Amino acid sequence: MVINCIIVEDEPLALKRTGEFVNQVSYLNLLASFTNAFDAIGFLKNNVVDLIFLDIEMDGFTGIEFIEALSGNPQIIITTAYDKYALKGFELNVADYLLKPFRFERFLTATERVYTTLNKEIKEKTFIFVKTEYRLERIAFSDIFFIEGMGDYRNVQTLSRKILTLKTFSDFETELPGNNFCRVHKSYIIAIDKIISIEHNRVKIKETLIPISDSYKELFFNKIGIKST
Repeated sequence: MVINCIIVEDEPLALKRTGEFVNQVSYLNLLASFTNAFDAIGFLKNNVVDLIFLDIEMDGFTGIEFIEALSGNPQIIITTAYDKYALKGFELNVADYLLKPFRFERFLTATERVYTTLNKEIKEKTFIFVKTEYRLERIAFSDIFFIEGMGDYRNVQTLSRKILTLKTFSDFETELPGNNFCRVHKSYIIAIDKIISIEHNRVKIKETLIPISDSYKELFFNKIGIKST
């Protein structure tokens, strides 16, 4: 599972340090960083974010005001030099509260908590909604064979139909349960339980031969519990 995140932090050194920590965690994908909450709010209107690392005391628009203004439900990890906002933060159901300067070990503990929470939510779901044309299609996880990149579109191949969507691979990786879905190529996500055979770094699903690229080879074979050759 990939967790898409942003950082909202007005202190340049703290912003840089948090960004460095994010880059050390394999399942975190940093979409953007902001030095003020106004720009972050604008970004969230057009982008799906799973996790926000959020400073509290910022000019013009505080972190608390930012949380209260959110329309979505991303996980929040507060990063601040002040402990006086801890109670308010937890009243707003933040995932964790990191007091600066925090060490990487403490940062990792917070992100692991978020990973566990989001992974549990995904496992409890049995379907995904995909926007296609002017409607939202509900697709059961069990119906998906593979997802193929086709230019700007992704083709969701099920037993009976193909569904074209602009939903990104990153979005799919976040929303699909990681125990059965795996990225095997820049242009493919596959359902492991739909594999018929594996040969010469290709998997066969239905009548389609799907390449396993070197970039994803180790991840794929580790997931299915087989040493790559």
